[in-house]
Amino acid sequence: MAAVLEGVRVLDFGRYIAGPFCGTLLADMGAEVIRIEKVDGSEDRFTTPITPEGEGAGYVQLARNKKGLTLNPRKPEGAEIVRKLVQTADVVIANLPQPTLVSMGLDYDSLKAIKPDIILTTVSAYGSTGPYSEKVGFDGVAQAMSGNMHMGGVDGQPIKSFVPYCDFGTASLCAFGTLAAIIHRMNTGEGQHVEGSLLRTSLTFNNANLIEEAVLGLGRVGTGNRGQGSAPVDAIPTKDGWIMMQVVGNPLFERWANLMGESHWLADNRFSTDQLRGDNAAEISERTRQWAADKTNEEALAILAEHRIPCGEVLKPADTLKNEQVVETGIFNNVGYPGLPDGAPIAGTPVTLSKAPGTIRHRAPTLGEHTEDLLGELGYSSEQIELLRHDRVV
Repeated sequence: MAAVLEGVRVLDFGRYIAGPFCGTLLADMGAEVIRIEKVDGSEDRFTTPITPEGEGAGYVQLARNKKGLTLNPRKPEGAEIVRKLVQTADVVIANLPQPTLVSMGLDYDSLKAIKPDIILTTVSAYGSTGPYSEKVGFDGVAQAMSGNMHMGGVDGQPIKSFVPYCDFGTASLCAFGTLAAIIHRMNTGEGQHVEGSLLRTSLTFNNANLIEEAVLGLGRVGTGNRGQGSAPVDAIPTKDGWIMMQVVGNPLFERWANLMGESHWLADNRFSTDQLRGDNAAEISERTRQWAADKTNEEALAILAEHRIPCGEVLKPADTLKNEQVVETGIFNNVGYPGLPDGAPIAGTPVTLSKAPGTIRHRAPTLGEHTEDLLGELGYSSEQIELLRHDRVV
């Protein structure tokens, strides 16, 4: 069966996560995605290095299923290669500031002058409008501005999520927007500009908390792992580790109270609704801690599972890789890469489809691995390509 996006060509000028993961999702669904990077390799190739050549874990994950082309678009010969590539493409992805896009000829006006039905998908920190539009920023800055770091902090210390959810969330939403733009073009023949921003994503994800503040003005402060809208929602220590528990709704609270031997709390007005339980969460968490103190993780989780209370073990990364549920789902694909004798566990497409699922077809490319093939398709001879290499255009 043909992949959903087979025949769609994507030029990926993305860097780090928010741009590249958008391209990764499209590639998983069958698009031909060409990663275009600096002649000596772009910075995101080398973050969190794991190979002898210095390629990073994020690169090995996010460049899977892509072809690799090195190129300097700022040189006249490089700009001409970009023009020829755009003529063959359906989508261009770039997470670069607008002035940089213009200087590289990757802004929407420049691209549609080359190919009127092109789709440009861009990601920036703050979007193309507003006083911050030309500022640069990363995931942590968006987390900070959204209010999330404040709400996740404890004792006045804001805490950032270790995983860059604004980056991955923005990339996922941009892939969604790009698919919508592809369908629109199929229906109308029109291309368009799809735009995402880290701040927009972070504000969307934290919207309910912002709505509450706008309406009620509660001025909440962070409580770390402990939830504020229901209880018990908290990380609870046991004899040999930690578990995470989330009790939301009256039926779940009733089961928890009976398990704790606190059935009288069901008639206590302080705990009659989720929000009231959230307001009194410290007492509820403390009772849960007392219950778990003499139990191992395994014992506590078994009892909670028996009572159908949502919970899970707080795992270290090494334990996550061995967890029976993680292993059974088959989400990790062992994918080889030069210098990694045992390959790397790369998570496949996070959303599964029963008829046309995304797949990992090949590893991330080595630096410029497909440059000669791609330029050959554009009509460049071996001699011309060698001259371009000599002049560091590719």
